[in-house]
Amino acid sequence: MTVTETETADEAVEPDVCGTVEAPHPRPDGQDRYTISEVAAICGLSAHTLRWYERIGLMPHVDRSHTGQRRFTNKDLDWLGLVAKLRLTGMPVADMVRYAELVRAGDHTFPERHALLVATREDVRGRIAELQDTLAVLDFKIDTYSALRLPEQTKPERTA
Repeated sequence: MTVTETETADEAVEPDVCGTVEAPHPRPDGQDRYTISEVAAICGLSAHTLRWYERIGLMPHVDRSHTGQRRFTNKDLDWLGLVAKLRLTGMPVADMVRYAELVRAGDHTFPERHALLVATREDVRGRIAELQDTLAVLDFKIDTYSALRLPEQTKPERTA
């Protein structure tokens, strides 16, 4: 199942909310409101980072309680899961913010989003190729040193 297919007959999965159909973070059953400290614990991000994401426009508007505390939803957790994947690709923050702006702008931005993701995928593939080359060099050096390893010296016997 892809992110553009439906989870159930009634509930469609939005293509830009999460990286996979499965929830990327464990969630308590039935819960859909989280404090910033709960989200920080779930996502492994600091509260400072979450506030920064909101300030720069990387996070959509986060609801507030009557006392002004942020109240994140499961949809917010899904978005943070996608942002985490984009971070792992090495996508610059400015491009992630641009992507978020495009998502908020609506469906007419699909071609721009597609182009941004295709370019990111090509960057990732290039980095993977570089890492595979690097791994081959490391494997060669390790094999070389393993073949040249001197026999372990025998330890002198202890007398009682």
